[in-house]
Amino acid sequence: MKPFDIFIAYVSWEGGGKHRPVLIIGQQEAIVFAFNITTQYESKSEAVRAKYFVINDWQKAGLDQASYVDTNIIRDIPATVFDGKTEIGRLTVADEQRLIEFINQ
Repeated sequence: MKPFDIFIAYVSWEGGGKHRPVLIIGQQEAIVFAFNITTQYESKSEAVRAKYFVINDWQKAGLDQASYVDTNIIRDIPATVFDGKTEIGRLTVADEQRLIEFINQ
């Protein structure tokens, strides 16, 4: 598991959770740090959308639909959630570079 890999993980929050694609950004011992990936954009507020990164090469990344990286929240996910069967792809180098620039703005 490396930064910019995309996995399916169970992401929980108060009152629920669901399986969703996440973008791996790092790992420290038994915790994996990740951003959510979403297809929902239009229904979000302008402030939230300002932190959504457009994945240009979503099909090459293994995603089924046009998608966005939600950089609003870094998720701490137990590493035990991931197994080799949940990896679905990886951002392209072009999208990796664009995401780094987006975050640094």
